[in-house]
Amino acid sequence: MAGQSWWADGVDVSRPSAARVYDVHLGGSHNFRVDRELAEESARLMPSLPAVLRENRSFLRRVVDFLARSGVTQFLDLGSGIPTIGNVHEIAQRINPECRVVYVDWDLVAVAHSQAILRGNARAVAIRADFREPGYVLAHHDVERLLDLSRPVAVLFFAVLHFLPDSDDPAGLVARYVRRLASGSYVALSHACDDDIAPTTEEAARIYGERIGGFHMRSKSDVAGLFGDLPLVPPGLVDLTEWRPDSNAPPADHP
Repeated sequence: MAGQSWWADGVDVSRPSAARVYDVHLGGSHNFRVDRELAEESARLMPSLPAVLRENRSFLRRVVDFLARSGVTQFLDLGSGIPTIGNVHEIAQRINPECRVVYVDWDLVAVAHSQAILRGNARAVAIRADFREPGYVLAHHDVERLLDLSRPVAVLFFAVLHFLPDSDDPAGLVARYVRRLASGSYVALSHACDDDIAPTTEEAARIYGERIGGFHMRSKSDVAGLFGDLPLVPPGLVDLTEWRPDSNAPPADHP
C-alpha cells in the first residue's frame, strides 16, 4: 500500500471511518478490512443502503449541476469524503471551467487521495480541517486563496451532519457558515432520516454509530430546522430521489 497515492501516514487501520465505509458501499478501493466488515454488516441489516448512498451521489450531481447552471462559481464541500465518480469539481468545471472548489475533510485517506487527483487543477484544492470549526475553515489560506466570500458560494453538507450529536448544535453550525456568506449563496445538504424506519435499519444505524463514533438520524422536521429561515429551492426538503430527478431515471427502492 505504501506506493499508492491515496495512502497517508497516521491512518488508524484498526478503526473504521465514515469516509472509507462510504467508499466501500460505492464500490471504491480506498478502504481497509475494518471498513469492509462494517459496510457488510450494515448492508446485511439494511440491504438498500448501498443504493441509498449511490442516490446521495446522484443527488449531489444534480445539485451541483443546478447551482453551476444558475451562475454559482464557488463551492465549499464540507465533509467531502473520498473522491469517486462525479466529484464536485468535475461536475461544476464541466459546466463552467472557471468554477472554484474547496474540499474539506478530516479523514487522512480522503484528503490524501483528493490532493492526489487535484494536482494540476489550479481551481480546486482539498484541505484537512474539522468542518465543525467554521472560523478555522474559512480563514484557511487555501480557502481565502480560492474563494471570495464577498461573492456567492455554495456550501455543501452531504451526508455529514448526521455524524454530529445534538450537543454539537448542527443547526447552529450551519448558521455560522451562513452568516459569513454573501447574498445569493446557497446551502445544500442531505441527512439520514428516522421517520418510519424499520427495526433492522435502526439496528444498522446503532452499530454504525458505535463503530465510527456516532450516527444520529433525525426526523424530517428536525432536518428542515437545519436550514433555519433560509428559503428552499423547489421542491424543497424531499427524498433524495425526488429533488429534480433526471427525467429518465427510475426512483430507487429504499425507505
